[in-house]
Amino acid sequence: MCRGSSQTDVAAIRAAHWLRNYDSESFRDDLRAGLVVAVMLVPQSMAYAALAGLPPVAGLYASIVPLVVYAFLGTSGQMAVGPVAVVSLLTASGLAPLAAGSTVKYVALAGTLALMVGVIQLAMGILRLGGLTNLLSHPVLTGFMAAAALIIGLSQLRPFLGLNLPRPESFVAGLGEVATHLGSVHGLTLAIGAAAAAALVGGKRALPRFPTPLVVVAIAVGLVGALDLAGSGVAVIGEVPQGLPAPALPDLSWAAIRSLVPTALAVALIGYTEGISIAKAMAAKTRQEISPNQEFIAIGAANVGSAFFQAFPVAGGLSRTAVNYQAGARTGMASIITAAGVALSVLFLTPLFHDIPQTVLAAIIIVAVASLVDVTAARTIYRVRLTDGIAMLATFLATLILGIEIGLLTGVVVSLGLFVYGSAVPHVAELGRVSGTTTYRNVLAYRTVTDPSVAIVRLDGPLYFANANFLRDRLLELVAARKDLRTVIVDASAVSELDGSADHSLREVMVHLRDAGIDLHLTTIRGPVRAVMERSGLLGLAGRDRIHPEIEDALAAAGFAPDSAIRSPRTGEEADADLF
Repeated sequence: MCRGSSQTDVAAIRAAHWLRNYDSESFRDDLRAGLVVAVMLVPQSMAYAALAGLPPVAGLYASIVPLVVYAFLGTSGQMAVGPVAVVSLLTASGLAPLAAGSTVKYVALAGTLALMVGVIQLAMGILRLGGLTNLLSHPVLTGFMAAAALIIGLSQLRPFLGLNLPRPESFVAGLGEVATHLGSVHGLTLAIGAAAAAALVGGKRALPRFPTPLVVVAIAVGLVGALDLAGSGVAVIGEVPQGLPAPALPDLSWAAIRSLVPTALAVALIGYTEGISIAKAMAAKTRQEISPNQEFIAIGAANVGSAFFQAFPVAGGLSRTAVNYQAGARTGMASIITAAGVALSVLFLTPLFHDIPQTVLAAIIIVAVASLVDVTAARTIYRVRLTDGIAMLATFLATLILGIEIGLLTGVVVSLGLFVYGSAVPHVAELGRVSGTTTYRNVLAYRTVTDPSVAIVRLDGPLYFANANFLRDRLLELVAARKDLRTVIVDASAVSELDGSADHSLREVMVHLRDAGIDLHLTTIRGPVRAVMERSGLLGLAGRDRIHPEIEDALAAAGFAPDSAIRSPRTGEEADADLF
């Protein structure tokens, strides 16, 4: 069960609750799930660190402290927090221009970015601003994720093909760079990468709960050592530092903070949105209670923890969360066990990581992000609403051509712009205008009105500054076009909001109709709209005797009686016709 921000205080003590009621059966389930996810996370976290432009060990560091923090503060018992593809890509795009090729500076900036992301998320959670993520609509996220998947895939083609190329400045430039160097592809590297990708895809389909990535990595490491593939030109990740990281303060210089603000905002919103979507999907299956604002606090605190341990921003991961759920995770203890498993690997197993081929890590990422290109969702979005399709396409193209942050911002701006435009030109209908007669509908039946001097108009949508003049002009055009018109009835049942500009426009319409000798009646006015009209004096101007609860009452007050014949709705006949 999911509830809103009012449940934040209850959610904040969730960890204490599951600890108080913890039992041996829950521990067995969490132990199994935690170990399965740990086995999956070790190679995946190193791959995502490489995607972020960081040493592979940074991915392992990002999979220890943040998981423990989230386990105690998060509201989902199944969410698997850690490095994720899109956040890693955003990290790389934000840090690469600032690090100037220095690995030390890059790592320091990654910590700064994680701290900034954490602080932003903590602030939004404390201020209960979880609703702001609604600005990232489903069409915008679909377009962004698809473009991000292509950018990620392209960035991994270099190690996948064995090409020694610099990080491209844009998707288009990177595509051209790879195309011009196809003749330099390292055949053995490509063969290993292709075999790894095929095994990962096959394992994902046939055995979704099986730790296929770890098995693939283990086999690859064994082949590299047995056949000396590194000596044949297959690039490996090299030495991975052994031992847990010591806490360290990230770079807090004003120059670094100022430069990273756009990236931090993008990571904070995208990372949270991805995580809360996953948490709610799991909650629908487990009937847990998810608090959006507490999730902001939990993931924000996890990122702050990541910042002080030489790591980078983290978020909830879809594939790992799915595995965690399928493996039987019940509580945050599963994440604590996962973190312990990763910590043990950092303490004792890092010498085994030396011979991991970079092409295998690239294959892990490519297979993981392939699902982000959701063609079925894109088709559905276009089919449901054209403007949503336009927002999705604009986000997709802008992200590919202009870059990650600008692409995301473009999607939000286009989406909001299309919304404002659509609401500025709302649907207005004359109810049942058919062959010179007017019909209107109540709950039970259609009644035929034969007097052309009456027009019944329904306004669909909120009335506010963006559409106030449009609606005024359309109503006055109706009056001008209907010479026999003597009564106008406005059905306000679909009007949910009225602001000062719309109030002023309606006042002008009332005065104009009164001067033209036309009676105006208003029906089915909603409570909030009626309250505004009361305060502004608009109800008094209209006349209390011209405000009615139903259309039938307005017709009766206007001295009009419908025909005695009542027709039932006919299949396929529209209840109302578009007027404007």
